[in-house]
Amino acid sequence: MAKCLVTGSTGFIGSRLLGLLDTKEFDIRLLSRSEISKYETIICNLNQDKIPKNALESIDTVYHLAGFAHDMGDPSKVENLYQTINIDATVELAKLSVRSGVKKFIFISSVKAGGMLISGDCADESSQGDPEGLYGKSKREAELKLLKIGSESGMHVSIIRPSLVYGPGAKGNLQLMLSGIKSGWFPPLPKIENRRSMIHVDDLVRAILLVSQDERAKGEIFIATDGKLYSSRDIYNTMCTVIGKSIPKWSMPKILFNLVGLASPRIRYKIKKLLGDECYTSAKLQKLGFKAKKTLKDMNETDF
Repeated sequence: MAKCLVTGSTGFIGSRLLGLLDTKEFDIRLLSRSEISKYETIICNLNQDKIPKNALESIDTVYHLAGFAHDMGDPSKVENLYQTINIDATVELAKLSVRSGVKKFIFISSVKAGGMLISGDCADESSQGDPEGLYGKSKREAELKLLKIGSESGMHVSIIRPSLVYGPGAKGNLQLMLSGIKSGWFPPLPKIENRRSMIHVDDLVRAILLVSQDERAKGEIFIATDGKLYSSRDIYNTMCTVIGKSIPKWSMPKILFNLVGLASPRIRYKIKKLLGDECYTSAKLQKLGFKAKKTLKDMNETDF
């Protein structure tokens, strides 16, 4: 029975990955800040602790999902956390994996590591620009260091960059949008043809398992999407449908959003994130045989 180590197992994606690994009868060990009674757990806070040397003993595959993500405040105030958790701890775990004879190391990165999108194009893995924000920069630096470690050691290193992930337990902007629609304060978005890529969490964890089992994935980066493109209004309408709310026949003009954005650079950035393009292609992942089973039109309320 293959033995794997999972970090970030209590998170949105990590908890779903655990469920999938259970169905495949993996022997699972966790590296976590708190013990989960069902699994063998090595207690470690990546922000404070050195990773115990015995954490990787007899491990075949590492699934590294733990990381410091978007902070709602000023990112510069938590810059050290991006460095400590997303870069330093990742490199430490990879080097310990090499010393312990781990065969495969799967790193969950972010499309933010690929930089800003080029207007008119859907980004692929070769579309590498300057990473977006401190979060994206930290993920990209970790990617480069991992690929170097893999190249020098021979350990199978694969990297997945998920697009916007939705599904049961999702947090962040999608949950905020859904709450706003339920409460009635979130306005109907303009009917613009922006393009956004998404993936359901269950499809993402299937992709993670796939790249860990396919030798063609060694040393490669893969973007994960469901293969469809959605406008922000598509997402809004879907949320209305799944909560049983009538889709408004009117929409807030985009010019009003632009005017609100004049209030501050931060608000302008958020509006750009809401109404702009975030378009990616997962053609490379599909060449490994991946095909998403869920799309936005199949969703119900538990998927947001």
